[in-house]
Amino acid sequence: MKANLETLPRSLQVVVGLGLVALVVFPFVGTEFYAQMVARMMILGIFAMSLDLLLGVTGLVSLGHAAFFGLAGYALAFLTPAGEAVSLWWTLPAAVAASGLAALVIGFFVVRTHGIYFIMVTMAFAQMVFFLFFDNKALGGSDGIYVNFKPSAALFDLENKKAFYYFTLAMMVLVYAFLRRLLWSPFGRVLAGIRINEHRMRAMGYGTFGYKLAAFTLSGALAGLAGYLWAAQTGFVNPELMGFHMSAHAIMMVILGGMGNFAGAIIGSFAFEYLLHVFKDLPQVGSVNLGKHWQLWMGIFIVLVVAFAPRGLLGLAERLSRRKEAGDV
Repeated sequence: MKANLETLPRSLQVVVGLGLVALVVFPFVGTEFYAQMVARMMILGIFAMSLDLLLGVTGLVSLGHAAFFGLAGYALAFLTPAGEAVSLWWTLPAAVAASGLAALVIGFFVVRTHGIYFIMVTMAFAQMVFFLFFDNKALGGSDGIYVNFKPSAALFDLENKKAFYYFTLAMMVLVYAFLRRLLWSPFGRVLAGIRINEHRMRAMGYGTFGYKLAAFTLSGALAGLAGYLWAAQTGFVNPELMGFHMSAHAIMMVILGGMGNFAGAIIGSFAFEYLLHVFKDLPQVGSVNLGKHWQLWMGIFIVLVVAFAPRGLLGLAERLSRRKEAGDV
């Protein structure tokens, strides 16, 4: 009952390790602008990993995952006073708990459905949350809300961009380590079994509803962690963070990197954001502004990945690595 890419060849493990080292030293060699861009990629990496717990491990395709991402951002905005910073140590757990609670309530209804019905119901709930904030001036309306101060912490100053960068890196590594441990735990084995054959797992005596609800709740809470960090970095939240396009972006990150291995979700988020900037910066050729149609180029690239590397960039690298190792033998 293995997910697509639970294990990696040793060569790819080395590459992932070198990537972590590169992230640690990047603020000292890169400009402040690119360091902030990489921090945003790491936040999206947490968001993608949270969705991969549903999509790659449990086999649940959610089109409303961004609702939990945006809710935590709004929680930080509402908890932050207009004239001073608020403590990280209670607002972070509160925002994550708010997203987790919302996921628990929504999940209680949606995990009873299957297949296309699950997809549509998650999107419907997310649209309800989106319009709740979009049409309500008391919640900021379509204009959104500013977060004037980053959360304060006694041990470090998140207003310092390097401190925020390393805090985000630490959160990403902790989430990855936690989810990897979860993947190999009895709970993770049951989730993998549900993805492969839920009827068989139910026949073996497992209460699949409870397991799926727990996975949905945990996934929403981790999405809330990413949303909190996003709001803290950008200083602004609006309903677009809960929109369908944000959920679709998360799905594309997971598919691009490779489902079933949380390192793939991180790689997918980095690749997606990098390609986003590349396609948006494409020049104008004649009367056609190529950069204006970046969605078209991104869509074509995703289609090519699905067609020629169905297990994503990490799966492609794994296949090339194993082929090279076989050739050396």
